Amino acid sequence: MKQPLHVHVPLSVFHPGTSVFHRAPAGLKIFLLLVFLVGTALWAKVPWQAGVLVGFTAICYLAARIPVRLTLQQLLPPTVLLAAFAGLLWWQRDLPTALTYFGVILSAVAMASLLTLTTTVVALMDAVEAGLRPLGRIGLPVETISLLLALTIRLIPLTALTVNEVLDARKARGASRSVLAFGVPVIVRSLLRARHLGEALKSRGVGN
Repeated sequence: MKQPLHVHVPLSVFHPGTSVFHRAPAGLKIFLLLVFLVGTALWAKVPWQAGVLVGFTAICYLAARIPVRLTLQQLLPPTVLLAAFAGLLWWQRDLPTALTYFGVILSAVAMASLLTLTTTVVALMDAVEAGLRPLGRIGLPVETISLLLALTIRLIPLTALTVNEVLDARKARGASRSVLAFGVPVIVRSLLRARHLGEALKSRGVGN
């Protein structure tokens, strides 16, 4: 019997550990990630430079002691999409350009994923709140932004669970090829979750 298709997203992207990446302050990691993203976009112009970035990223994952299975869960879906994008770019332009963009974007996605793998949601919230606190003096809702960050991280796996439940349900009903049988339940459940979440936040005085 054919197994139903699942969307594999970990319920918690944080992987506990004692590596230097885990021990580093969240604010420093966010800053270094921004430097990495900007620096690589400006520096990498040819395939060998993109290859250096991919190699450096792989070394970082090894240093952080991230399991291979978890790494694949995090990076395989975007890699497939990037491969399709690179193929289109190869067709429109040339192979060196396609390889360069593939390596640069893949390393950027992988390093962003490494941040969440080695940093708890609470630490990320505290770092964002601390970084934005000076702007709070001019009216920026710092606490609300931190809350939105946490909710965004949490709702991604919850949405993936919803997708998996709907895929199983439509498979059981024999509606595996129906777009409506998939899209409508996912949208309805997501809207209901958002409504309940909004009511819960409102009852706690958030946004008032």
